[in-house]
Amino acid sequence: MIRVLDARFFTTATQAHQYPKPAFPEVAFAGRSNVGKSSMINALCGRKKLVRVSNTPGRTRTLNFFDVDLEVEKKKRTLRLCDLPGYGYAKASKTDRDQWRKMISEYLDERSVLKAVVAIVDAEIGAQDSDIQMIEYLSAGNSAAQILVVATKIDRVAKSKWFGRRQKISEALQVPLEAVVAFSSTERHGIDTVWDRLLAAAAAKAP
Repeated sequence: MIRVLDARFFTTATQAHQYPKPAFPEVAFAGRSNVGKSSMINALCGRKKLVRVSNTPGRTRTLNFFDVDLEVEKKKRTLRLCDLPGYGYAKASKTDRDQWRKMISEYLDERSVLKAVVAIVDAEIGAQDSDIQMIEYLSAGNSAAQILVVATKIDRVAKSKWFGRRQKISEALQVPLEAVVAFSSTERHGIDTVWDRLLAAAAAKAP
């Protein structure tokens, strides 16, 4: 049984020298703009407003760090979450897109305490080209972080189609089916599964 004891904003950064000093295992959340990333983090942490949910896609332009204290088998564990800027927003300028890409790649490639990357895909519309590119980048990059694919907004898909939708996403991203977790912030589905995977990744020794 996993219980969230506390969740709090820690700091924001745009460049490596602004990153917080390594103190806890880190987990990054990546996804297209408007994929439900903020709502997912809020649901995981049991908070409504820990991460601001914006009606304007592409608003997040910094790396935002949050610390989460968890009780796991009567022991306290702390994970640091990094909310990455959303990608794939069509109305963003080329300059903004290049800046975001550089900021994200620098963090993913150089952050030694990064244990897992949650790649978020909209279950309702399926994997897009930008999602495939992100998985390819993560798989080919320098980071040893594990990749967990989360299909958000699964409540908008008929339950009879959940397995098939996960299967299509796994095939499009070329990841194992078991690496794709169905998730709903509204119905709070998949929360325990995601925490289990992230804690396992955080505890894993570097290769």
